[in-house]
Amino acid sequence: MAEALNGTFKAELIEHQGPWRDFDQVERAVFQWVAWYNSERLHSALDYVPPDEYEQAHWAQLHEVPQTA
Repeated sequence: MAEALNGTFKAELIEHQGPWRDFDQVERAVFQWVAWYNSERLHSALDYVPPDEYEQAHWAQLHEVPQTA
């Protein structure tokens, strides 16, 4: 799994958005990509819902109080 993530990272960020001027530019781009990847991207295993949205729905469902008869 780590190799797949590294390949995605290199293909989407490093190779497509270069050339880079300096280390600081790369560092900022990596931070932004990781933040997007972990929270905003549409994830196929989550029915194409961003991970943050899916997690919020999960916790909201757990906190719902079931109605008793």
